[in-house]
Amino acid sequence: MSALTPQSDMPTPTTDKITQAAMETIYLCKFRVSMDGEWLCLRELDDISLTPDPEPTHEDPNYLMANERMNLMNMAKLSIKGLIESALNLGRTLDSDYAPLQQFFVVMEHCLKHGLKAKKTFLGQNKSFWGPLELVEKLVPEAAEITASVKDLPGLKTPVGRGRAWLRLALMQKKLSEYMKALINRKDLLSEFYEPNALMMEEEGAIIAGLLVGLNVIDANFCMKGEDLDSQVGVIDFSMYLKDGNSTKGSEGDGQITAILDQKNYVEELNRHLSATVNNLQAKVDALEKSNTKLTEELAVANNRIITLQEEMERVKEESSYILESSRKATKDRSADGQALTEARKQLKEETQLRLDVEKELEAQIGMRQEMELAMKMLEKDVCEKQDALVALRQQLDDLRALKHELSFKLQSSDMGVKQKSELNSRLEEKTNQMAATIKQLEQRLRQAEKDRQLALQDNRLFKQEFGDKINSLQLEVEELSRQRSHLELELRRERDRWSHSHQRSQESKKGPKNWLRQDGKLKVQEENAQLKQSLRENSVLPHRSPSSTQEEQEQLSGPGHAEICQLCQEEDSRSQRKVSPGLELPSPTPGYCEFPLLFLVQSQIPAGDVFLEMSLCRLLCP
Repeated sequence: MSALTPQSDMPTPTTDKITQAAMETIYLCKFRVSMDGEWLCLRELDDISLTPDPEPTHEDPNYLMANERMNLMNMAKLSIKGLIESALNLGRTLDSDYAPLQQFFVVMEHCLKHGLKAKKTFLGQNKSFWGPLELVEKLVPEAAEITASVKDLPGLKTPVGRGRAWLRLALMQKKLSEYMKALINRKDLLSEFYEPNALMMEEEGAIIAGLLVGLNVIDANFCMKGEDLDSQVGVIDFSMYLKDGNSTKGSEGDGQITAILDQKNYVEELNRHLSATVNNLQAKVDALEKSNTKLTEELAVANNRIITLQEEMERVKEESSYILESSRKATKDRSADGQALTEARKQLKEETQLRLDVEKELEAQIGMRQEMELAMKMLEKDVCEKQDALVALRQQLDDLRALKHELSFKLQSSDMGVKQKSELNSRLEEKTNQMAATIKQLEQRLRQAEKDRQLALQDNRLFKQEFGDKINSLQLEVEELSRQRSHLELELRRERDRWSHSHQRSQESKKGPKNWLRQDGKLKVQEENAQLKQSLRENSVLPHRSPSSTQEEQEQLSGPGHAEICQLCQEEDSRSQRKVSPGLELPSPTPGYCEFPLLFLVQSQIPAGDVFLEMSLCRLLCP
C-alpha cells in the first residue's frame, strides 16, 4: 500500500487516479489486506493518509501483533453481526452453503491460528489449532461428545479438518462461546500452543468469546458426511464487507437467499408439474398401447384382406386372361358373340378398377403402419427421457423426505427433552414446596417443644424449690426406719429361735402346753406389741397410701381362694389350705399376713384384731 502514496509534493494525474481508486475501493472502510505467513487479516489505515506523507515505519513486532489482533477482532465483530442480522431477517435454519456462515468459520479459524506455535515434525513445521480445541473436553466435560464425534468422522484425515468440524458441531450445539471462554480462562494451558502476544492470550480473545454468545439465537444445521473439510481454503472474502454506504447490510445475502428460496419453490412447483406430466404421459402410453394393440389387430385383418384381395386379383387375372382368350376367339367369330364381348369388356374394366382400389388401400395401410411405428419409436424415446427425469426427481424427493424426517425426528427429540425437563422442574418445585411446608411444620414443632421444655424446666425448678427440703428429710427418715426394721427383724429371729427351742421342750415334757403357751406367748406378745406400737408411732410421719388404693389391695387380697404371700414369713396363706377344726370359727386375717397368728389366738382364747400382736405371732409361730 506504500505504492499508493506519492513520493513528491506536487499532485500529478497519476496520483489523482491512484487516490480516486483508493477512495473507491479500500478506503471505503479504512481497512487493507495484508499477508503474514499462513493467515490473512485486515490492517487499519489510520496511519496512512491520501496526501503525500512520508511512509510510517512500524517495524516493532509487538505493534504488528497488536494491530493484527485488533483487525481480527473487528473482522469477528463484522462477521458475527452480519451473520446474526441475516439469520434474524431470514428467520430459518442456516446450512453449510450459507456464505456469511462460511466466512464466520474462516474468521474464527484465523483467530485460532493467530500466534500459534509451529510444531516440528519429520515433514517440517506444522501449525494446527486442533491441539487447543482438544483441551476443551478436559475443561468442560460436555465437549467430550463433540470431540468423540469429530474423531469418528471417516472423511477427516488432517488436524485442520478436525478443527473445522469441531467448530461446526460446537455452533450446532450452541455452546461455542462457553467452550471458548473456558479455553481462554486457562492461559497456563494455552501457553503450550500460542505465543505470549497471540490473540487467544490477550483480552481480544475474551472479547471475541463474549461476542460469540449472540450466536446462540441461530439455528445451524450441517451435514458433515461427504463434506471435504481438509482441503478447504481459508481465505477471508472482504468483498462482503466492502459495500456501498447507501445499501443496507446483508442485502446481497438476502437477495441470494430469496433467489435460492424462489428457485426452491420453482423446483418444487416444477416437480409437481413434472409429476402431473408423467402421470398424463403414463395415461397416454397406456392409451397408445391399447390403440397399438387395436392397430396390430386391424393390421392383421388388413393383411388377411390384402391376401384375399391378391388371391381374388389372381383369380380375376386368370379370368381376364381367359376372357381375353375367349374374346380373341370371339373376334374371329364377331358376328356370333358381339354382345358377349361387350359384357366381358365391362367386367374387365370393373375388375381392373377393383384391383386399383385394393392396391391404393394397401398402400394407405402400409403408410399408416410406418407412421404408427415411427410414432411408437418417438413415444418410447420420450417415455424413456421422462422416466429418467422422473427417477431423478424421485431421488430428490426421497432426499428431501429423508431430510424432513431427520429434522422432524430432531424436533421431536428436542420437544421430548424440553417436556422431560419441564416435568422434572415441576416435580422439583413440588418437592421444594413440600420440603418448605415440612420445614415450617418442624420449625413450629421445634418452637412448641422448646416452649414445653422451658415450662418443664421452670416447673422442675419450682418443684425443687418447694419440695427439696421435704424430700431430703423424708429420705433421712426412710433410712432411719430401714435401720430400725433391720434391728427388729434381728430380734424377732432371736425370739423365734428361742420359741422353737421352748416348743421342743414343751413337746418333750408334754405338760400343760396350752397354759405355757398362753402365759409365755402373752408375755412375749405384750413386749412385742409395745415395740411395734413405738415403731408405728415413728412410721406415722411417712406418707400413707390413698384410701382407694388400700381398699383395692384389701379387696384383691380378700378374694375367695386367693393365695397370698405373707409379708413376714413369705408363706402362702389361704383358708382352703388350712385345716381348721369344724367347731372353730377363724376371723379374717389382716391383709398381707398369714393365718397362723389367728389360729394361735383362737386356740389360746385370746381376742383377735390387734395387728401388732398378729405380726409378732407370725414372726414367732411361722416355720
